[in-house]
Amino acid sequence: ESLLESELFGHVKGSFTGAIRDKEGLFKVAQGGTFFLDEVGETSPTIQVKLLRVLQEREIIPVGGTNPIKVDVRLIAATNADLERAVNQENFRADLYYRLNVIPVYLPPLRRRRDDVPLLVSHFLKKFNDNLPTDAQKGITKEAMDILINYSWPGNVRELENVIERAVILEDSK
Repeated sequence: ESLLESELFGHVKGSFTGAIRDKEGLFKVAQGGTFFLDEVGETSPTIQVKLLRVLQEREIIPVGGTNPIKVDVRLIAATNADLERAVNQENFRADLYYRLNVIPVYLPPLRRRRDDVPLLVSHFLKKFNDNLPTDAQKGITKEAMDILINYSWPGNVRELENVIERAVILEDSK
């Protein structure tokens, strides 16, 4: 938690063991731009309070600091958690939920978007083939694609990406 706090909001020299100099946090680095916060549903209550301050007051206080620093950042947050349920179970701050839930975008799991599988496979093949010489680049058979399309993908797109990377690494035919 303290490492995340330092990464997000920065710290001042001497605020903890190893803080040998001031460090800007990611919110400060993103000044004037967009900050993507993945898995916001996994943040601790302490971090949730600090995120709420960023959204409400548009300012941060670095770890060990006392002076607020104004920030102008667009925040995009993602999670695989059901935040509405977490709010009802008092595991996620309601006020932060409503601040984040301005323009919700729901993305169904990959198993409900089977038409996306070939596009994603093509993208990942290109990504992992870019590291290989032209004569060693891999493709995919129709049979393999059918298997991928019909799989349930409990790990969603990350699982598909890992499968394609593994296949490119381990496949040894020309």
